Amino acid sequence: MAIKLYKPTTPGRRGASVVNTSHLDQKRPERSLKVIIKEKGGRNNQGKISVRHKGGGAKRFYRIIDFKRNRYDDAALVIALEYDPNRTAHIALIQYPDGEKRYILAPEGLQKNQQVLSTRSQKIPIEPGNAIPLKDIPPGMSVHNIEIEPCKGGVLVRSAGLSATLQVVEGGYAQLKMPSGEVRKVKELCLATIGVVSNSDYRNVRLGKAGRMRHFGIRPTVTGKSMNPVDHPHGGGEGHQPIGLKGPKTKWGKLALGVKTRRKKPTDKFILQRRKKKKK
Repeated sequence: MAIKLYKPTTPGRRGASVVNTSHLDQKRPERSLKVIIKEKGGRNNQGKISVRHKGGGAKRFYRIIDFKRNRYDDAALVIALEYDPNRTAHIALIQYPDGEKRYILAPEGLQKNQQVLSTRSQKIPIEPGNAIPLKDIPPGMSVHNIEIEPCKGGVLVRSAGLSATLQVVEGGYAQLKMPSGEVRKVKELCLATIGVVSNSDYRNVRLGKAGRMRHFGIRPTVTGKSMNPVDHPHGGGEGHQPIGLKGPKTKWGKLALGVKTRRKKPTDKFILQRRKKKKK
């Protein structure tokens, strides 16, 4: 897998690049595993915008992903590797012996006609795509799609190119170093999938033109000082003026920098080391 460049036939093509998907199966999504996404343009049930900068975009089907991997000790065959427009990672279509098909997140190195397993009780090979309780995974392994509560389904580390590192298992908990640098405890009975999430080249793609962002359903964002005073605390003035405040504020008048947004979370006790701070 690599980044694909185009001849600079237009200004947009000159700076654009895409991920080479020649290794993926060029097929329509599995009919039984797709549902229609109804776009709401960031509006709630009252028709008011609750999430800004959303709207438009290409139509797409949602692929139902099996994050739980709850068919235990039943080998499934990888029959296709596919593109998913709803996430950064690629997905794999697997089929069980009785004919049931499911989508899972495809890890790096997963191949067609390979078998994947999920278990909570038996010893199975430590191979990419296999879902195993944290207590049975050797320290130092890279894992993804990690559960927070047993049998609830994976919620951690699901984006392209990411993985968490299992450091140690003791006292009923596994210590994981997350992609952000945070070290946190997770119950040892929680499932995690072996390997690194596929499509690691995703973050090296250059869109090349604004229109590609609109295809994703993302509308333009402008700075607060470009707005009117009625729309933002930074707005107003002739041309671009300083914001005229001691510190920057959000659109709703709250302090924007240096304010803690995580307060008295019950899960704080599971965080052993905070994530790395950005260098200024």
